[in-house]
Amino acid sequence: MPGDVSIRAVTRQDYEQWLPLWDGYNAFYGRSGPTALSPDITAMTWARFFDAYEPVHALVAESGDKLLGLTHYLFHRSTTLIEPTCYLQDLFTNEAARGKGVGRALITGVYDHAKRAGSSRVYWQTHETNHTAMQLYDKVAERSGFVVYRKLL
Repeated sequence: MPGDVSIRAVTRQDYEQWLPLWDGYNAFYGRSGPTALSPDITAMTWARFFDAYEPVHALVAESGDKLLGLTHYLFHRSTTLIEPTCYLQDLFTNEAARGKGVGRALITGVYDHAKRAGSSRVYWQTHETNHTAMQLYDKVAERSGFVVYRKLL
């Protein structure tokens, strides 16, 4: 990773640079155009980062005055652990930052924040076709073997 990249908590002043990254992340997963998220969801997601009562957090990768990537994570309870579990929900870097260690640095940033929060586990999921990202994920974590099921209500 370039030495001038830092990982830090998102600030309210980051919105204009965070939004294109967020939109890029959603487009990657097919949420654009007619299937785009409602602007209300984006507004609520952004607001949650700054609400002390919310368990949702955001980190950004920055070089100079430019954001290169984002990650969003949250803490939740578990029936198999006493301490909180950390779910890394979103991870995205702009195209120019890919393959340069920015994604790994963002994941490591989540690991650091999770440890400080007393969490003993960070987990995430990705689509089975996201082979490029899985090359990194296989280096920084282990596959749990669990299959995700869901039902939209």
